[in-house]
Amino acid sequence: MRPHPLRETMKAHAPAKINLCLEVLGKRPDGYHEIASVLHTLDLADELSFSPAEMLRLRCSPPVGPDEDNLVVRAARLLQEAAGCDNGAAIALTKRIPVAAGLGGGSSDAAATLRALNGLWGLRLSREALAELASRLGSDAPFFLEGGCALAEGKGERLTPLAALRGWWAVVLSPPIALEGKTAKLYGMLTPADYSDGSATRSLGEKLRRATARAEDLAGAGNVFERVGDRAFSGLVAYRQAFSVAGAPFVRLSGSGPSLFTLVESAEEAGRIAAQLRRAGHAAVVALLTEPLSC
Repeated sequence: MRPHPLRETMKAHAPAKINLCLEVLGKRPDGYHEIASVLHTLDLADELSFSPAEMLRLRCSPPVGPDEDNLVVRAARLLQEAAGCDNGAAIALTKRIPVAAGLGGGSSDAAATLRALNGLWGLRLSREALAELASRLGSDAPFFLEGGCALAEGKGERLTPLAALRGWWAVVLSPPIALEGKTAKLYGMLTPADYSDGSATRSLGEKLRRATARAEDLAGAGNVFERVGDRAFSGLVAYRQAFSVAGAPFVRLSGSGPSLFTLVESAEEAGRIAAQLRRAGHAAVVALLTEPLSC
């Protein structure tokens, strides 16, 4: 039976994420890499709206490439296939998260699309079913179905919820450095010497679970892509130095980059660091770390 779509417009937020810690444990037989990472969402977000329509169509502002390649359209078509339906939707996407920057914008858009169209089309698929579909769209996509803070293992699809960091602020800078095939290239630059056992990430995850993580724990966490990122992204070192000059307590790559961030415990301090970066000509963003979407 064809699902009966709801006759209303739905709106959704698709939040960005940062990686508080990221380790690669090794390469899997299926060609993917085994990872351990702690992810956290921010209130920096793309905005989407979904309205009933006869066919699927997407309006993206600003445009970011062919619609059929957009993860929003791919998520919608995957949901149609899984549910055996041909319902349409008029989707409007306003991009605020920088593209291909290590902040998960595309995966977050895909997850928001699965959640929203599941409701708009009256499909009533379970969260587990949506997570399985999300895993086909991107390693980070299952995390974005709820967001907040989580330990991600496997390819990124095995998630353990953690206590979100309340009252913490991120200063994020996404350098305008384009690198075609970025993620594959950076994984390809890793050597076995870069692999680890995931214990540092799990230790941070346990502290977050018990809500005992301190500033030094966050500052001491690492990202396996730091070494190769500085080689892959021309000029990235200068952006790191700008953070130090602005008084950031530390600076870290998010995902496979090139976005950089620091964390502080007050909006005032975040604003001060961001203002200094802006005076130096850098488009820094201040964002609050957020709770899961279900909260």
